Amino acid sequence: MAPVNLPHNHGEHIAHIMENSPTPEQFVDISLLLRQLGDGSRLRLFWILCHCEECVINLSALMEMSSPAVSHHLKQLRGSNLIVSRRDGKEVYYRAADNTRARLLHQLIEQLIEHICPGQAGRDGLRGDG
Repeated sequence: MAPVNLPHNHGEHIAHIMENSPTPEQFVDISLLLRQLGDGSRLRLFWILCHCEECVINLSALMEMSSPAVSHHLKQLRGSNLIVSRRDGKEVYYRAADNTRARLLHQLIEQLIEHICPGQAGRDGLRGDG
């Protein structure tokens, strides 16, 4: 980044930070990825796909949502490179992508919700469905 003439000189620390700063475009990319966190259904769907590969019909049943609604969320997740799909005959199966972005988001989800194993759900008065 080009040096910036700041109105107040408080030392060189901020100049060093800005010289090594990610580009504004990189922050936009991160912002778009983090938008996936803004919808609970999409977040839950992604979490499911981190643990299994599944078709839209079964995902719809698991999510208690219509297939078009699930497909909409899958399109968003796929556009963010968080999930991938494969076709087997007429069925399309989805799973979490094997990339750093998807792994980091999965870890973040797990840490933020302090995931409880399904066998422990309800024992402590906590829900295990995220």
